[in-house]
Amino acid sequence: MTAQGRCACGEVHYRLTAGPIVVHCCHCRWCQRESGTAFALNALIETSHVTVVAGTPERIDTPSASGKGQAVFRCPRCQVALWSHFAGAGEKAAFVRVGTLDDPDACPPDVHIYIESKQPWVMFPAGSEQFPGYYSGKDVVRIYGEDGAARWKALRSG
Repeated sequence: MTAQGRCACGEVHYRLTAGPIVVHCCHCRWCQRESGTAFALNALIETSHVTVVAGTPERIDTPSASGKGQAVFRCPRCQVALWSHFAGAGEKAAFVRVGTLDDPDACPPDVHIYIESKQPWVMFPAGSEQFPGYYSGKDVVRIYGEDGAARWKALRSG
């Protein structure tokens, strides 16, 4: 899978040269505040598979619920957030904002996390993976699949 994405004004364009490892739909209060909506939808992918095609995203370091912060990459003109690096995975992993993809329909959520703080009107599809907080390592293979779990392990160990 390859995919294209961009900011709202079109100054920054990027390409994903692989499919995501997993797509998180995060319902935590922190993501609600940052996104200004009910949840954040992020495609987790190796940063080496994110190629900037046009423009130069601006890195903005922001606080996070963990206290370790995150680096958010935004268009310097329209300020749309394109992806983040969280302290847990570091700069090896990019959490790409699915809504910035040219075809966001191609990346539905694999898992809903922090549903203990979801908005009460949000409904989940039958059979969807859901966790009150974050999931544990024992759930990774089931959620990510064998290939995704292997990619995640390689990313974390490399």
